[in-house]
Amino acid sequence: MKKPFVVGNWKMNLTLKQGVEFAGLLKNDLKGKREVLCGICPPFVFLNEICKILEGCNVCVAAQNIHSEKNGAYTGEVSALMVKEVGCTHVLIGHSERRHIFHESDSFINAKIKMALSVTLKPIFCIGETLEEREAGRTKDVIQNQLKGGLHDIRADQLKELVIAYEPVWAIGTGKTALPGQANEVHAFIRNIVADAYGKDFATSLYIQYGGSVKPENAKELMAQPEIDGLLVGGASITFESFSKIIEAVSKD
Repeated sequence: MKKPFVVGNWKMNLTLKQGVEFAGLLKNDLKGKREVLCGICPPFVFLNEICKILEGCNVCVAAQNIHSEKNGAYTGEVSALMVKEVGCTHVLIGHSERRHIFHESDSFINAKIKMALSVTLKPIFCIGETLEEREAGRTKDVIQNQLKGGLHDIRADQLKELVIAYEPVWAIGTGKTALPGQANEVHAFIRNIVADAYGKDFATSLYIQYGGSVKPENAKELMAQPEIDGLLVGGASITFESFSKIIEAVSKD
């Protein structure tokens, strides 16, 4: 049985001092806890310091984004190798805020995933529908297109460390949460698509997280769903108190 994989995305929040304090508290809190996997996604400028604090402990550090190119004249961008070299093991790719605010396409996201894999960064590949798409009955079409576009021309053996995060856009930062049963249904659909493309064994082993207004009060119920393997936490991950409560809520007895 899989251990829950809980990742906190700080987005553009906290100061360096606050981030360092958070990382130290998290490191101490997770000592000896083997029943849950945990990660955090600090802003780029904190990565070096946070990775040093968490080196050798059971908390992974993920970058919030990378560029699709190895290097070059891309002012303001950060490469996969750069975040890998400071100690990141994972990277968020395809987050809804990147798709909708920065207009990232499925083909661009696909190129980012390939770049991450080329330097052995583990992608946390985010997919999800908007409220308009859900109300129009297009959830499954949107999910299928995002999966096919993002994973185009990538073999199963390249994706052993892939994590998929289902994040319904209408539930991000709104206080609205997909009902556990609703989320589980979409997770099952995702797993079936992956099974068709890469085989049942791969799909069974794949981690699929839920993200969208996750908080201490709903974390346990979400994780009780058979197809939900972990949580991608946004607003509730920027204070140690709330994030630690989520970890405690989903920890296996």
